[in-house]
Amino acid sequence: LRCNLQVKSCKQLVNVSHRERIQHVGQSVEKEASPRSIQVLKPTYRVEECLAEIRTCLECGWTGMGFKTVEFEKQWCEYTSLPYSHFLSSATAGLEIALNVLKTVYTWSDGDEVITTPLTFVSSNHSILHQGLKPVFADVDEHLCLDPESVRSRITSKTKAVLFVGLGGNTGQLEAISALCREHGLKLILDAAHMAGTRLHGQHVGKEADITVFSFQAVKNLPTADSGMICCADESCDALARKLSWLGINKDTYARTVRQGAYKWYYDVEHTGYKYHGNSVMAALAIVGLRYLDQDNAYRRQLREWYDQQFQGLSAIKRIPIAQGCESSSHLYQILLDDRDDIMMALADVGVHPGVHYRSNIEYSMFEKASGADACPRAMQVSKSTISLPMHLGISHADIDFISSSLKSILDYRDSRRMRTCA
Repeated sequence: LRCNLQVKSCKQLVNVSHRERIQHVGQSVEKEASPRSIQVLKPTYRVEECLAEIRTCLECGWTGMGFKTVEFEKQWCEYTSLPYSHFLSSATAGLEIALNVLKTVYTWSDGDEVITTPLTFVSSNHSILHQGLKPVFADVDEHLCLDPESVRSRITSKTKAVLFVGLGGNTGQLEAISALCREHGLKLILDAAHMAGTRLHGQHVGKEADITVFSFQAVKNLPTADSGMICCADESCDALARKLSWLGINKDTYARTVRQGAYKWYYDVEHTGYKYHGNSVMAALAIVGLRYLDQDNAYRRQLREWYDQQFQGLSAIKRIPIAQGCESSSHLYQILLDDRDDIMMALADVGVHPGVHYRSNIEYSMFEKASGADACPRAMQVSKSTISLPMHLGISHADIDFISSSLKSILDYRDSRRMRTCA
């Protein structure tokens, strides 16, 4: 008899009792679940240092834009070697400003096209729509970043830019995408939400793009509560980004306060802008986090290495390769698995809580008819099979052993049930 090795939605695995599943990953067969709980992402703060930095804001009475935001912007420029940095309330705000700046400076029209990835958090593609532009989806490569050949096939007379997402901190084929943009006169926006501390050939990422946006959201490698940074390659773009982030006003409150003169109160409003600027409390947290970013990322890469050692040679687990020359921030550790959803449920039963980064945006109803949505087969397959295993500073070598052995036991048990079904 011809057997179907694909157990339908792995229902046999899900339908076995909670107690039985725990037994098969080597845990106690007691009725109560293990108290262990390992989350996919979790921030680490150096609490006393953070409080000390915040205290200076409170004591001087300056918690808003300016003061610590200016200090952190300077430090970020020094750290990344990028020429301009402007601290914002979020990376989402940064992406929206980036597209607004480029549309304004280069006189794009409504309906002009931005080639983008379907494999990202939806805010990346919302930012395109918010500016009256049209997202055109291209497929991803083995690194889960934009595939240059897929991008090339999407270029039309209306294409103005490419939005590249460094998923998980990986650079993918960023250099090839950058070269492609130069070849066709396109602007490149780098969504570096996961890339704080990522280096390519020894240099921090960002120089490849016209505008780069970083995230310092609560579970990112450099965590605040929420904030971001927009880094423009061009001085005029930086100046416009600063105005747009502060309601189009041409002189921020801090600048007007620290400068002397009879007209320090005076300002002009040049654009319809947003209230997207960052504040000093978030910048205070970021200043502390930056002190430890390289050290923390080195530990994340160690976690990645431990995972890799556990999964070496296992055909059931497909690991996502890091691009050549990339020293990744290792924000995520992603693998691809059949029966993803059911395996995640089984892992949760033993206290391991992975994530999914991300569901393909093409699967969302608002994008199902978007240009290119019918021609991204790899992104669609990844969307159904990707798992992000726990990756943060609270994870130990013993945790990696437990997570890995649990996953392998679940897979072994699944496969044994498949074989019994086929017998």
